[in-house]
Amino acid sequence: MLTSLAYIFLLGLILGYLFTKLRLPALLGMLLTGIILGPYVCNLIAPSLLGISVELRKIALVIILLRAGLALDINDLKKVGRPAILMCFLPACLEIGGMMIFAPLLLGVSLLDAAIMGAVVAAVSPAVIVPRMLMLMEKRIGIKKGIPQMIMAAGSVDDVFVIVLFSAFISLSSGEEISAMSFGRIPVSIITGVALGLIAGYVLTFYFKRFHLRDSIKLIIILSFAFLFLKLEDVLDGIIPLSGLLAVMFMGISLLRYYPVLANRISPKFTKLWIAAEIILFVMVGAVVDLQYAFAAGLAAIAVILCAMVCRMIGVFLCTLGTPLNAKERLFCMFAYLPKATVQAAIGSLPLAMGLPCGQIVLTVAVLSILISAPIGAICIDTSYKRLLTED
Repeated sequence: MLTSLAYIFLLGLILGYLFTKLRLPALLGMLLTGIILGPYVCNLIAPSLLGISVELRKIALVIILLRAGLALDINDLKKVGRPAILMCFLPACLEIGGMMIFAPLLLGVSLLDAAIMGAVVAAVSPAVIVPRMLMLMEKRIGIKKGIPQMIMAAGSVDDVFVIVLFSAFISLSSGEEISAMSFGRIPVSIITGVALGLIAGYVLTFYFKRFHLRDSIKLIIILSFAFLFLKLEDVLDGIIPLSGLLAVMFMGISLLRYYPVLANRISPKFTKLWIAAEIILFVMVGAVVDLQYAFAAGLAAIAVILCAMVCRMIGVFLCTLGTPLNAKERLFCMFAYLPKATVQAAIGSLPLAMGLPCGQIVLTVAVLSILISAPIGAICIDTSYKRLLTED
């Protein structure tokens, strides 16, 4: 395992640097590292490391969501208002709808299989979006109108919404019945996740102010609470819907609100942790990519994904209508809401593992959506923000 980690870090850093020199996102080099080292090409990643890849990706997501929460002022979210709420579900709904229109026509799948495919593809990737939005906030670009804050917050809720829909569609495909309660899990999981995070942040603030601890110890305590939230989500599954990732981010928001001095001190520490976590995250995502499936899918699958992405962009455009955002800023929001990676890597193989007839094509489309949308979205964000957004 240690040798595999050495390969991951060294090759990930080298290829990330080379792609940066080519004016392309470093994550492309990290994804390529995962493909090269993964089981489908050189097979240089130890099976024991691949066996815990899901947990490693969760650790990376926890780090970046905590970092996002520590930079998100809840007053800024209140100012954004309606468009942030709409972006939590409308773009994903339109993307799933687009998949249900085009996938049966171009891939010959059933309407339900297309819905499952759409739910897999529709979730945006916080791991791609959040670091870029944080970078904009640090440079004070677009923050006056709350653009990076809106995209960060809505993207996290978008994932919760899509995963619940995915579970509902999988139940239908397995012959199970779903009820209104299934969809009622969406608002409940959002509310409980937000409440848990805010309460935990307040409690930690009280504790940290009362007892003197080194900032490094406080960081370990905060990370431990975040990991417990993810475990609590699993424990309460089927009893009380809870979004652990939302709780993680809102714990950071609560710490910033009640203890801004501490939040500003420990935020750079999470930035340093993200250097290693980012490499592990995207290399592990790349390691699940089977190029044979991607090449076998052909142009039809690529066309379906592109059509679905256009539907998502239309959804973002509709969300920003009637807002102070100008045409350039709306276009940037449409670009920023494109990248997919982590959720697709996590759930793309589940239909195949469950033995569903659509499993192979769903996995193929999930892989292609990572290879297409993550680079396109990251490149569009990195190359357009200077032209489309204003510095405040």
